[in-house]
Amino acid sequence: MANRRLAPAAEQPASFAFTPENDAWVKGQIAKYPEGRQASAVIPLLWRAQEQNGGWLPQKAIEAVADTLGMPHIRVLEVATFYTMFALEPVGRYWIQVCGTVPCDSCGARGLKEMLHERLGPPGHVDADGNFSWLEVECLGACCNAPMVQINQDYYEDLTPESLGTLMDDLAAGRPVKVGSQTGRNASEPLGGADTLTDPTLFDGSRVGAWRKRFEQTQAADGGDEARSSEQRAAVEPKPAHPDAGRAIERPSTDAPAQRAAAGETPVKAGDRADAAEGADAPKAIKDLEPAGAEAGAQSALARDVPPPAPATSGASDAEKTAEAEEARVADTLATLPKDASPEQKADAVGTRPKALDAARAGMPDDLTRIKGIGPGNRTKLNELGIFHFDQIAAWSPAEIAWVGTYLAFPGRIDRENWVGQAKALAPSGQ
Repeated sequence: MANRRLAPAAEQPASFAFTPENDAWVKGQIAKYPEGRQASAVIPLLWRAQEQNGGWLPQKAIEAVADTLGMPHIRVLEVATFYTMFALEPVGRYWIQVCGTVPCDSCGARGLKEMLHERLGPPGHVDADGNFSWLEVECLGACCNAPMVQINQDYYEDLTPESLGTLMDDLAAGRPVKVGSQTGRNASEPLGGADTLTDPTLFDGSRVGAWRKRFEQTQAADGGDEARSSEQRAAVEPKPAHPDAGRAIERPSTDAPAQRAAAGETPVKAGDRADAAEGADAPKAIKDLEPAGAEAGAQSALARDVPPPAPATSGASDAEKTAEAEEARVADTLATLPKDASPEQKADAVGTRPKALDAARAGMPDDLTRIKGIGPGNRTKLNELGIFHFDQIAAWSPAEIAWVGTYLAFPGRIDRENWVGQAKALAPSGQ
């Protein structure tokens, strides 16, 4: 990586001071920290000074930040020379920072550096038009899409020397450019497209809901809890951690009230419970409230004859059945397509592409993440398909649902999560 040194004295301005607006902002940043900890604001202040000075930090700006925070000049210089986000010499209108650490280097960053050196000159040199300058920096945290560069505030990934050159041509000409992956890769998916969970057997119904099928088969084989033997129940029922823990209170099989009556004791009636509970023999007296003789036997028999409550049955909801059927249908259709079929080809084979908009109405798209099941990633994909508003999703037909679900690689999920119903409730007519 290039040495981190201040620009030559000839390029250094004579002075630096924050503008009134930036000075107010600086005071607000410093106020975020407790007394004696103002030095913690050094990085945001350096960043604001760099923005004010046209994208690079002169020596006087570093010293002004140090004076503002009450820090020695050398301490702030150490920060500025350590972080490559701070440019220490003039930069072009587009400052290209090339990641040169191991993942990017292994994936072609050397070719990018060679191309930039040939086109722009050595690192730190601004081209004759003042458009570009470049610098090799440490890891920028986009290793999965290497090689990559940062140009001003944006990341450009999956680059080759040719695609980087085209990108620079477009920037210089003022043409729009695509931020992020330059090969169409979505986020951090594998190179060549996502290939997980594409096994058709995952969606033919043999694995979807398999836990429920196994549970029902086990119940049918066992004949229910009542048909299971005591040995089978003992094998699955948890045992108490302590020998006495969880044991039911054992009661004698003999008629204790009858025995006490024969011994001359007077049993306590139900109406006398409160009075008996206040006496010294309260526990003994309350126990005497148990039914005696034939009445006790009848109640015990009645308790034994009461069947246990029937186990709750749980079946798949209509939405789940619809989703499983859709997954199976899509899997059968996709099994007939070539393995290298694109997402659009797969979606076209099972449904109809929904109507799209060129852009959000009035430039104000709805927040589709309010629909459960749509996160930032799916929102981006839907926007790329021209879906920006709740009423568009609310109007989807089953064929359009099938198309979108297959394109997004999760057939059946839209039905299972009821995107259409949620969208109808969120659309203006449903609010």
